[in-house]
Amino acid sequence: MSKTKWRILYLSLFLLLFMTELLIAVLIHDEFVRPYLGDVLVVLVIYCLVRIFEPIRWRLLPIFIFLFSAVVEFSQYFDLAQLFGLARYKILRIILGSVFDWKDIGCYAVGCIILGMYELFLYPHLSGKKQPKF
Repeated sequence: MSKTKWRILYLSLFLLLFMTELLIAVLIHDEFVRPYLGDVLVVLVIYCLVRIFEPIRWRLLPIFIFLFSAVVEFSQYFDLAQLFGLARYKILRIILGSVFDWKDIGCYAVGCIILGMYELFLYPHLSGKKQPKF
């Protein structure tokens, strides 16, 4: 598949996942989907966003996304949004979050493990198998 087709695929997935995240944030107020599934999905959203611009194999991308997500989560512990004067911007406060939770980091890890398995399926030469044809 060409880079352009991959970009279109990742753009489509990004939009679908982003809209799903918005719907979860606005409509669902439960104790599983919003706090857990939403955090797993957010790393998939970030992955698709990065892949729009870099659609070809980036072997460590799931690890980088996990590290980025963990840094954002730890910024909540130190309330960096407030410290840098960003708390008054509601959208930034939503994106950055406001409460540190180890469970969130666990959810990010689960999402990144899913991404790592996807990468191995998509690029099986790392495991010695033939690459699938799409």
